[in-house]
Amino acid sequence: MERDQEILDTLREIKSNQEQQLEGLRESLKIQREQAEMARTQYDRAERLNDRAEKIQETSARMVGAARKAFVIILPLLVFLMIYLTWLIFR
Repeated sequence: MERDQEILDTLREIKSNQEQQLEGLRESLKIQREQAEMARTQYDRAERLNDRAEKIQETSARMVGAARKAFVIILPLLVFLMIYLTWLIFR
């Protein structure tokens, strides 16, 4: 009879330990889900920032292209005006 009680006590301890482990696993899973959600949020934010950076780079490339075209037109005009001004001064 005493042996049976020891076995029951041992089984109860085993069950209690299993319940504690299960609760620990639940808590661990909850933390992992929170971290996964946080990672997903950060990924989405990084993706939005990357898209925004690409748009800014495209705009900058267009502006640089326009500046180059303007430079091709303005530089010869400035050289001509400087030569003309020099000619007027020393005439």
